[in-house]
Amino acid sequence: MRATLLTVLQLRIINPKHMSELYPRHHKLLRIFFSLFSLFVLITSASSQPTITFNSTVSSGLTLPIDMANAGDGTGRNYIVQQQGTIRVYDDAFNFLGNFLTVSDVSYVMNGERGLLSMAFDPDYATNGFFYVYYTNLGGDLELARYQVSGDPLTSNTADAGSKEILLTIEHSSQSNHNGGKLLFGDDGYLYFATGDGGGAGDPTNNAQNGNSLLGKMLRIDVTNTGTDPYLIPPSNPYVGVAGVLDEIWAMGLRNPFRWSFDSQTGDMWIGDVGQGDWEEINFTPASSTGGENYGWRCYEGNATENTSGCSAMSNYDFPVSVYPNPNPGQSAVTGGVVYRGSTYTSLQGYYMAADVYSGEIFLIDADNPGLADVQSGPTFIVSFAETEDGEVYAVSLSGTIYAVTVNEVLPLRLINFSAQLQNDGRVELNWKTASEENVRDFELEFSTDGANYQKFGTVAATNRPDGSNYQFYHAISFNGKAAYRLKMTDIDGRSEYSNIVFVNITGITKNFVYPSIITNRTMAVFVNDSFTTLEVINSSGAVLIRRNISGTTGKIDIPVNSIGSGVYIVQLKNDMSRITQKIFIQ
Repeated sequence: MRATLLTVLQLRIINPKHMSELYPRHHKLLRIFFSLFSLFVLITSASSQPTITFNSTVSSGLTLPIDMANAGDGTGRNYIVQQQGTIRVYDDAFNFLGNFLTVSDVSYVMNGERGLLSMAFDPDYATNGFFYVYYTNLGGDLELARYQVSGDPLTSNTADAGSKEILLTIEHSSQSNHNGGKLLFGDDGYLYFATGDGGGAGDPTNNAQNGNSLLGKMLRIDVTNTGTDPYLIPPSNPYVGVAGVLDEIWAMGLRNPFRWSFDSQTGDMWIGDVGQGDWEEINFTPASSTGGENYGWRCYEGNATENTSGCSAMSNYDFPVSVYPNPNPGQSAVTGGVVYRGSTYTSLQGYYMAADVYSGEIFLIDADNPGLADVQSGPTFIVSFAETEDGEVYAVSLSGTIYAVTVNEVLPLRLINFSAQLQNDGRVELNWKTASEENVRDFELEFSTDGANYQKFGTVAATNRPDGSNYQFYHAISFNGKAAYRLKMTDIDGRSEYSNIVFVNITGITKNFVYPSIITNRTMAVFVNDSFTTLEVINSSGAVLIRRNISGTTGKIDIPVNSIGSGVYIVQLKNDMSRITQKIFIQ
């Protein structure tokens, strides 16, 4: 686990949530000052911050899962939304119950941002059976529709495909990206959903700041007891009666708020807004807000100036509570998450978690003091965090896996860190440290080349020192690409917990190469690309200790070296025309 700063707001004495109450005219400027100051500070994560892990719960049968929801009806069922349009339903133990619905008229293109993006259940679903979906239609526009379950909402696992009623269509056909994508009901019973700015670099038509556009906004509407109207406008919406601003708008100035959430305990709103080229941002709005926030895009990206043409004074914008840089444009995208309010992991209580889609970095922020963020490693392509009815948190990966978010607090040990680093000889060095151990059986090391399926490659016995221990293990891996590592920790009763996941970029293997060049497992792996007739292992005196005929053989060749003592040797590949040599060390 590594810690870094991910903050644009840090006040040690004053709770940031109360700044607007104490300094109603100047709180936004204070936020900007402290964010600029904080970006130059590097801190170590507090020991009280939990180390979260990701355990695969559903890893088969899914195609491009993009969101997950529950109906809040007491059944514990979970509904997994797939981007191409089909919703699957599972029981509370994630046993598959069937395909709930395939939403009609969904526009989807492989590797694109369009498709079925979210669903939400009516607060009275157990009685009326209504639920809502948000998607891009065949014309590329954003669409909100209502369906009804087929039969008894508490027992039926199938929706009525013919019950579809389109409530709202928002023109978005000129660009395929920046669609937003999350539906949620607030404690007030109204439906909230966030839209993207319409796509393209820099919001070329300035939709996010245009009050006459529903793009780049947080919207709030009333979908209950509407009579003949598809929806109503809540009379307390902030722009009702304001000229030049549409009544549906709750807040504006968003770029692509793909995932956002309400804190299920406090009602506070957290928005992950995907940045353009420099900054990813997380916005925070307290439950006491009456709406009307302007989160700044396209005038500002994060805290940085983007395009202030036509913008008002800086103090009129609401700046993020957290940002992180995007060093490679197009290779960072924030997935807004949730605040953990479950009962299983007490150490995770009150932490907001978010992720970066591409790097797999996980961000933990104390919801009661949203300044400093702890950065940990997790799976890539997390596109949603979801809560079950009992408040436990799951992560949805577009790769096809649903992960349970867990914490290492069950076993009688405290893991301080787990890390992996590629060495010059091609091996991956794994290090971990514990602060205390008691009745721990062993540590199993696992790795994955796809971030979902892991295999064991080593076991280390625990020392069970009360004051903890340092451990080290080397992995000789034949792989080109990004490898994921995790540590499985098991006690004497057979209970197991996983560490955080760490990633290592494995560099390419040189042609005709012994990999790694330091051999610890008494087997030498030789990778042969060209045509050679003979392989030899030669000692420092020039004596040939091993000679192998490899005529017509290419690829990986395993050569046992258990008959050779420790020391430095030469591996020679030769044919009639050439020979190459490499120095190796056998431990």
